[in-house]
Amino acid sequence: MTIDFTSSAALRQASDQLYEIPAFGNVSLLHFTDSHAQLLPLYYREPSINLGVGPAEGQVPHLVGDALLKKFGIRPGSREAYAFSHLGFCEAAALYGKVGGFAHLATLVKRLRATRPDALLLDGGDTWQGSATALWTAGQDMVEAALTLGVDIMTGHWEFTHGAERVLEVLRRDFRDKVAFIAQNVAGEAGEATVFPPYAIREQRGIPVAIIGQAFPYTPEANGAHFTPGWQFGIDEAGLQTRVDEVRSRGAQVVVLLSHNGMDIDLKLASRVTGIDVILGGHTHDAVPVPPVVRHAGGATIVTNAGSHGKFLAAIDFDVRHGRVIDYRYHLLPVFSNLLHADPAMQATITRVRAPYAERLSERLADNDALLYRRGNFNGSWDQLIVDALMHVKDAEIAFSPGFRWGTSLLPGQAITRENLMGQTAITYPDTSVVDMTGREIKQQLEKLCDKIFNPDPYQHQGGDMVRTGGLTYACTPAAAQGARISDMRVNGRPIEADKTYKVARWGVGSAQGRGEPVWDVVEQYLKNVPARSAPVPNVPCLIGVAGNPGLADAMP
Repeated sequence: MTIDFTSSAALRQASDQLYEIPAFGNVSLLHFTDSHAQLLPLYYREPSINLGVGPAEGQVPHLVGDALLKKFGIRPGSREAYAFSHLGFCEAAALYGKVGGFAHLATLVKRLRATRPDALLLDGGDTWQGSATALWTAGQDMVEAALTLGVDIMTGHWEFTHGAERVLEVLRRDFRDKVAFIAQNVAGEAGEATVFPPYAIREQRGIPVAIIGQAFPYTPEANGAHFTPGWQFGIDEAGLQTRVDEVRSRGAQVVVLLSHNGMDIDLKLASRVTGIDVILGGHTHDAVPVPPVVRHAGGATIVTNAGSHGKFLAAIDFDVRHGRVIDYRYHLLPVFSNLLHADPAMQATITRVRAPYAERLSERLADNDALLYRRGNFNGSWDQLIVDALMHVKDAEIAFSPGFRWGTSLLPGQAITRENLMGQTAITYPDTSVVDMTGREIKQQLEKLCDKIFNPDPYQHQGGDMVRTGGLTYACTPAAAQGARISDMRVNGRPIEADKTYKVARWGVGSAQGRGEPVWDVVEQYLKNVPARSAPVPNVPCLIGVAGNPGLADAMP
């Protein structure tokens, strides 16, 4: 018998099976993170390369493809397999449709709150950046969406790239008495008091619940200190322990860390700071269906990460008795747009904030016959298109593009619109540049960036994925020592010479020797001037020493 997955009855049944989550306990939290300003339903391919090295090898979150499905008992070919893995992505996307969209997310929030009326909605940050409209409105479209959604508490990262004054303006004008923006690890000049409230305490059914904020600790290094002059960021273990002890002394029976550290950092932090019941994590975009529990001298801490791009909503329910958590239930729910109707109030907000830009957003720039995606430790096909454009337009031998994790996917046959392009490039520092670099400098740059991903100490993980390269091939040994991971660098098949100078085009990477047009203009020029271009093939390095690593979906040496 053939099942029609698109019939109304089948969709209703799937929706009920997925989203009818019985209420449990007496404290409830809802959590989303890293939506990157994606108001509309979208496609988003999960990574096929997410390597863990050393103690992290084979551990959550460094599992992809079949290894991930096996770990969490997810049936291949199912809706859940489509949501959590890259496997059969194009075919699954055609079958199960788009994910996310704030109007559909809003419907799910209301559905869960119907049985959890006191539930707090927590936003893990990276909400005001990642789209054309968020860039053009300095995040105002997402501020209004958050208010319509009913966000209670949030922390931040990419929000800070709109500048300190803009962030503070939103908090004073839009969020005042509505949304608490918290961060215990952002101090003023010379280590003075925190810029934001370090935590918020709310009651549910008479139970005090403390939410402590942890903004991305490496914001100045990853995005530029000039956006937040005088602000001091860091992991600040000691400060966090002090805050945990403080809220416990004030009667908190549930302590939550709303974190934008990234999951590897959170796992280490959970082993060293006591008194936290759960870390609701973000930054690394890891969609983890069943969170690990870290045991330590003070008890245990649940460590979660709730995916990205509005694709997931997490719900955690606690049973709190005699002043402490005795049990919990956690669900990471994929937001399938065809299983959840669009909430009218949110849809009205989205239509209103997008209306002034609708014509500009929908402008068709080029046809597309390839699957374009970004997420993964190394080059994706979207980034390959960008570096190809940089080399062509700038007449460069080599191109670098940042290893951003954000950016939606485009299926073969979907045209590239201005909105699609801006969804890969919409940052407040988009200028391109052409620089001269010696072979030695290129290796040093690659080694430095690689260490920020594969350093065995998670506290040294300071950015996104590996820089994307065009024109340059190389080998990478992720588990090697710092400074010894990059080898066999070549341009046009010829080994790179340490003292030779090469012409490198780049954007959003390092300091520039001169400012050029924004990267979206460069890519648009390429798309229009080279209509017969071949499908971009990701320039993934030769990976050494990773055979059998479950963070790698395809066999490599």
